[in-house]
Amino acid sequence: MVDLWHRGSRFDEIRLYVEGYLACLRHSSSIEPYLIHRLEEEIFRFLRDPSNFEYLSPQTQTQTEADYGYY
Repeated sequence: MVDLWHRGSRFDEIRLYVEGYLACLRHSSSIEPYLIHRLEEEIFRFLRDPSNFEYLSPQTQTQTEADYGYY
């Protein structure tokens, strides 16, 4: 889901993708319904948390060296 976000998909598109995936799981009966329900709850909890979609810039080498006192 985060990959879809970084590729430029909007929240509604990701939600539709997830709903389609869950519908396929329900239709195929590949796992128990209560597991699908738990997965659905976890997915929507993940989607509602904005911290999951923040872009974190990687630390540069100079920042890491300065943090540990290496010069």
